[in-house]
Amino acid sequence: MNLLTLSSTFRRMAARLRKDVTAQDLIEYALMAGFVAVAAGAVMPNIASSISTIFSKVASVMTAAASAS
Repeated sequence: MNLLTLSSTFRRMAARLRKDVTAQDLIEYALMAGFVAVAAGAVMPNIASSISTIFSKVASVMTAAASAS
């Protein structure tokens, strides 16, 4: 999958999210952020470790929040 394919896929997903305002929720935004992070990590390998650290921190916070409830 090349950068042009990723770009067009991202544009289609973003257009779909803008049109469908009734079904937007946090999961869709999280998936979009994950997609952008993976694409950025693939294009710029130097920031891949930073992205991994951020996702690890988010996962630990979510785990802590889930066990506290």
